[in-house]
Amino acid sequence: MQYTPTLKGKTMQFMQILLPVLITQVGLYAMNFFDIMMSGHAGSSDLAGVAIGSSIWVPIYTGLSGILLALTPIVAQHLGAGRKKEIAFSVIQAAYLAIVISLIVIISGSLFLEPILRQMKLEPVVRQVAHDYLAALSIGIVPLFLYNVFRCFIDALGQTRVTMTITLASLPINIFLNDLLIFGQLGFPKLGGVGAGYATAITYWCSCMMAIFIILRRKPFVGYEIFKQFYAISFKEWKILLKIGIPIGFSIFFETSIFAAVTLLMSEFDTVTIAAHQSAMNFASLLYMIPLSISMTLTIAIGFEVGAKRFVDAKQYCFLGIGIAVFMAVLTSLFLFFFRGEVASIYTQEREVLELAKQFLLYAIFFQLSDAVAAPIQGALRGYKDVNSTFFMSLVSYWMIGLPLGYLLANFTSAHAFGYWIGLITGLAAGALFLFTRLFFIQRRFSKQSVNIKSA
Repeated sequence: MQYTPTLKGKTMQFMQILLPVLITQVGLYAMNFFDIMMSGHAGSSDLAGVAIGSSIWVPIYTGLSGILLALTPIVAQHLGAGRKKEIAFSVIQAAYLAIVISLIVIISGSLFLEPILRQMKLEPVVRQVAHDYLAALSIGIVPLFLYNVFRCFIDALGQTRVTMTITLASLPINIFLNDLLIFGQLGFPKLGGVGAGYATAITYWCSCMMAIFIILRRKPFVGYEIFKQFYAISFKEWKILLKIGIPIGFSIFFETSIFAAVTLLMSEFDTVTIAAHQSAMNFASLLYMIPLSISMTLTIAIGFEVGAKRFVDAKQYCFLGIGIAVFMAVLTSLFLFFFRGEVASIYTQEREVLELAKQFLLYAIFFQLSDAVAAPIQGALRGYKDVNSTFFMSLVSYWMIGLPLGYLLANFTSAHAFGYWIGLITGLAAGALFLFTRLFFIQRRFSKQSVNIKSA
């Protein structure tokens, strides 16, 4: 990151950071995308099993890894304020925290996964696939959380092309291993959807090792001497990370878990409905990588400017990001409307699943517009280190508005399964309105600080 006084300069720098972040996010999500898609070609039971497993895992992972996202604004503000020597300490403490989080997840999974699956009304074969898929995936949990720490450090320096390169190198590994282990190619056992779990776990190890190698060998990362000195665990630094990270983590958890909860509630419907719903939701989530990437870029850019106390520049970055997100949402909505049949055929060739997925994709269009406002604003607020508001928004709009409304529509009206989607759309719209209001007040507060600094 570097200071750019003009709007043109900001736009160019924003795009230079955004494009690699977008490619990285799409690549990371593509691992889950290919797990579900390739499992679907192994059979509808494998598709449903992996979908249920993903619905349990994704909110847990995204929520807990959200805690580690606290490192991004911390490093960005250290960088903007010229506190280079403090960065290595923060990164190592975040890595310690990541290991602890990983161990808690593994132990909790061994104790509670089986009882959770037993409580769900699943066909026995679907339940077994979901269990074995998650058990296989657990092999890669520690390197996955560590990689998130290293990625936050790399991205906060504005070096987003590096994480893009790691992701682009990891994705073909994941696809190749999926082909070997799902379908039993080259003499490997044919594991179906469970093979996707093993393939993804191995890929997580590869990504983590590549990140460590780059931090040790490449500039500018070598100059920060991340691994040169041993640091004892600092609970004081953990407190700083957790104070910022826990609201971020809960915010992300509430947002992602609402989609997972809907999938789990829809287990009362037949396998065709579950498969169609998950196919449409999977592609809608893939498109969500666009506003999410803009959100992450805004956290980096605004954190850098706020650290340097350039609050007007931070505000310019904010509205630049929102404008780009809205423009992209219009394009993706048009794409979904005209090509929903082709999108559905990516996941399945079963006629019933295909036709139902096309209907779900029409509802996914409305996700795009709300996400184009809500996601960038969340990233902007994190750059300001204002994280409690997004936590509150996620809880109220998704769990107190979206889910109850969806449940009522699905169970007491003719909307049936589509009722859950209507509820989610309503919750997302409410969240976007709340966040826009919060951003307005935060920017007013920082504008007053800017006036006070100039007059002092």
